[in-house]
Amino acid sequence: MSPGLNGVLWERVVSAAGRAGRWPWWVQVGGVYIAARLVSACIFMAAALQQGVNPWFPPRPDYWNFINIWDARWYTEVVRNGYPPALPLDSFGNVKENAWAFYPLFPLLGRALSTMTGLDPALSLTFIAMVAGLGASLAVYRIFRQKAAHGTALWGVVFFATFPVSGVLQVPYAESLNLLLLACALLLVMRRRYLWAMPVVALMCLSRPTGVPFAAMVAGLFVYRLFQRRRHADGHTVQAFVPHSIRELGSLAGLAVVSALGALMWPAIAWAVTGDPAAYTKTETVWRGQELVPFKPWFDMGIQLFGPVLGIMAPFVFVAAFGLFMNSVPVRALGAELRLWCICYLGYLLVFLHPQTSTFRMLLPLFPLALGAALVSRSRAYRGAVLTMFLLLQIVWIVWLWAWAQLPGGGDYPP
Repeated sequence: MSPGLNGVLWERVVSAAGRAGRWPWWVQVGGVYIAARLVSACIFMAAALQQGVNPWFPPRPDYWNFINIWDARWYTEVVRNGYPPALPLDSFGNVKENAWAFYPLFPLLGRALSTMTGLDPALSLTFIAMVAGLGASLAVYRIFRQKAAHGTALWGVVFFATFPVSGVLQVPYAESLNLLLLACALLLVMRRRYLWAMPVVALMCLSRPTGVPFAAMVAGLFVYRLFQRRRHADGHTVQAFVPHSIRELGSLAGLAVVSALGALMWPAIAWAVTGDPAAYTKTETVWRGQELVPFKPWFDMGIQLFGPVLGIMAPFVFVAAFGLFMNSVPVRALGAELRLWCICYLGYLLVFLHPQTSTFRMLLPLFPLALGAALVSRSRAYRGAVLTMFLLLQIVWIVWLWAWAQLPGGGDYPP
């Protein structure tokens, strides 16, 4: 099926789903998500037919084998054998790749489902990922409806569900579970239900490392709401604005503390079990091949791609461009909470992330920008063009990064 025809079909699907009063909103969102996953499944199956010799299975694997590679193997390992009581070391005393890099909530749910049903661990993890992705889509829609009409919010979900790396929502990775918890936490924050958000954030912090940027977002939001309250008391805001009460500010501050503690939970557990206070950090840096130095990897990558002069400037240009984008009219319509989350999350990536091909997958928590993209224009041509571009790039992502092909120096680019 050609990308152009695919885009036309998607346009008809969304138009049909968006007819007012035809189906409940959750049916429409669910239909969009399922359609998106079927498209991704077709791309995965087509790529599997081209898969050659690889470290996991014979060439031309079936769909289920093909999606259970890369980090999916690590999650299955955790389900079956848990975490090592001590960090594994090579003959030189260096920490080897091990399960402590993978947060526990997703594999624990997989183990529970596998134990209760007798399903194979890989199948249990795949089922959880698919259901969590559906839940994330529903929560994302509810977030978007806080800021836009139904049709635009639904298009935001379309962009979220077909994002170039959205195929990861249907493989045994923790991304879909983390996005479900993140979206629920953001929705609760937007509704000022800070106490209800605390257990959700605690679980989120055990699914993937999003606790640090979330804590930064909540702390920044507390300062912003406190400033707004003072301006309102001085008569500098419109009368319709309802400032935070002292109780709400106290709950928001408490959520910031819970988020910060939650961000430290998994490293602390790794320390308690292995006896090494840096167990988690050492494990994470194994995949980098170098120690964690804030910001430095971005400059190294810039120099590698653009040379010594442009490479030093590249991170600054990127940050400036992102700042302009965050101040654009469609993105400003997202509101304080969603904009602040995107800023804090990108800041977290700039400080701690080692940029590589996996970086594309790590952009999924910036999902509020999908609504910003939908707000740019209501033109069917524009939205269809964005959708077609996403589907084409999804093909590129799966064929280039998910499918394994040995590089001249050994190994392959990770998805």
